[in-house]
Amino acid sequence: MGALWDAIVEAIRLLASLDPDVYKIAWRSLWIALTSSAIAFFFIALPFGSLIHFNNFPGKTALITLIQTLFSLPTVAVGLIVWVVFTRSGPLGSLDLMFTPKIMVIGQAILVTPVMLGLVISALRGVDKAVPETAAALGANSLQSSIITIREAQFGIMTALVLGFGRAVSEVGVAMMVGGNIDGYTRTLTTAITLETSRAETELALALGFILIFIAVFVNVGLLLISKRRGPIGWLLSNS
Repeated sequence: MGALWDAIVEAIRLLASLDPDVYKIAWRSLWIALTSSAIAFFFIALPFGSLIHFNNFPGKTALITLIQTLFSLPTVAVGLIVWVVFTRSGPLGSLDLMFTPKIMVIGQAILVTPVMLGLVISALRGVDKAVPETAAALGANSLQSSIITIREAQFGIMTALVLGFGRAVSEVGVAMMVGGNIDGYTRTLTTAITLETSRAETELALALGFILIFIAVFVNVGLLLISKRRGPIGWLLSNS
């Protein structure tokens, strides 16, 4: 119990003292997770989830089942795949992205995409069928009916974004394998916690863990509060 209390005191001290190293690590963790989540959500999960939901094609059920199966995709497996593809001897090694924040964003985006994609599809499937049918009866075309359905599923869709961010900010496998945990460059809160634990610096590791939890809770609550108002989905579709 004493170690836990010491960790809480240490976390408060680190935050109150505006320790530059800690804040740099925390900021790096935050922007990498936010960037990867935004890319996965706005460029993959939302558009492709909508396409899958609103269209019928052979193998649709099997595809959705595969996406849901990938919810539990191990982070180290994603890290290994990204490493093989982007290492110097890999097919995309010429891009020279290994052990940079950019490759960490790519890896985390791949990791969270199945979760976001599956949850977007589930959110759209949860909308009452009477909603698009009523819209169509009132003269809406297929695109307008789809937009109305997406608006109705906004809270569920935002939940997908929140959960995706939560997985991105808390993962360590991808960040460690392709980022390299380089001090001042690719070190994040999760990799720093792993390093400090291996050094038996338990108090500092716990302090960084509390900071990580605070960031995750703060961002997730903020996103959920936004979704209860108009939300980014409603903003994007407001003029449609």
